[in-house]
Amino acid sequence: MRRLEQITLKQLRALDAVAREGAINRAAEALSLTPPAVHNQLKQLEDLMRCTLFDRSRADGFELTGEGESLLAAYREGRSALVRSIHHIDALAAGLAGSVVLGVVSTAKYFAPSIVARLKKDLPDVRVRLDVGNRADTLVSLTERRYDLCIMGRPPRMPPVTAEPIGEHPHLIVAAPDHPLARATRIRPADLLDQAFILREPGSGTRILATRYLDEVGEGREMEVFEMNSNETIKQAVISGLGIAMLSGHTVFEELRSGRLVALRCPGLPLKRQWYLVERRDQSHSRAAQKVRDWMLEHRESLLPRLELLPNNPGARDRT
Repeated sequence: MRRLEQITLKQLRALDAVAREGAINRAAEALSLTPPAVHNQLKQLEDLMRCTLFDRSRADGFELTGEGESLLAAYREGRSALVRSIHHIDALAAGLAGSVVLGVVSTAKYFAPSIVARLKKDLPDVRVRLDVGNRADTLVSLTERRYDLCIMGRPPRMPPVTAEPIGEHPHLIVAAPDHPLARATRIRPADLLDQAFILREPGSGTRILATRYLDEVGEGREMEVFEMNSNETIKQAVISGLGIAMLSGHTVFEELRSGRLVALRCPGLPLKRQWYLVERRDQSHSRAAQKVRDWMLEHRESLLPRLELLPNNPGARDRT
C-alpha cells in the first residue's frame, strides 16, 4: 500500500479542482496557487497511481479518465467524512453530544427550519446543521456521504438508502388570483395546455412530477414553457401573471393563505406524494444522528404544516 501512504491531500485537492474547473489555470486560481504548482501536484499523483487521471487531448478542457473518476469519488467521500468528523469534534468541544448534518431538497426548506428549531429545543445536546439543495445536488451529496440524514420527496435507487415516510406531500397547480382559470369550478386538460407553464430546472423533483402530469393530461401536446431555477422565482412569476406552475403545497402555503396565489381545480390534483427521511444503508451513524432520526420518526405526525387551503377537488386522486 505504498502508493496510498504517499498520496497527499494537496494532490487530491488539485485533482478535484481541475475536475471542477476543466483547466489547470482556472484550478490554480481557485486554489490560490500557480499553474505550475497544480501541474506538479497532478504529475506526482499520476506517477504514484501509475496511470493517467485526465484526458488532455480534448480541445474543450481536461476530462477525467475512468481511473481519475474512481480516485476523485474516493477523495470526495473521504473529505465528506472528515468534514462530518470536524463538525462532531466541534460539537463535543462545545459540550454537546455531537453534530448531525441534515440535508433537504429545496422544496423542503419551507418547513425544515422549524424542524431544526424543535430539535434544538428537544435535543439541546445535539447540533443540527441544515444543508439545502435541489434534487440533483442532494443526490450527489448522498453519494459523497455529506449527509447523516436527508429529507426528500422521492428516494433514489442509487446509492442504496433506507427511506421512512414522514408526511404527505401534495402538489398542485397555482395561478395569480386574476388569472382566467382562477375562478373556474372545473378545468379541462385543454384549458391548461393553452396556458404558459413555468417549470423548475432539469433535475428538480418538482420538474419531473410536473412534466409527467402534463404529458399525461396533454397526451404529448406541446405547450409554451418557461424554465426557472427556484421556487421563489417561479412564485413571483406566477403572481406577476407570466404563467401557471405546478408546485409543492408546502412551497406555496403562505401565498395561498394570503391570497396572492390560488390553487386551480385541475383534473387529478392535488397529486399526493410522501416526504421521506432518507439515510444511506451502508453508512454508520453516530449516536447523535440516531437520536435525531428516532426523534423525527417519533414526531412524524407533527413535523409538517397542515395544508388546509388546498382545493376540495372531486377529481383529485392519490397517485402514490
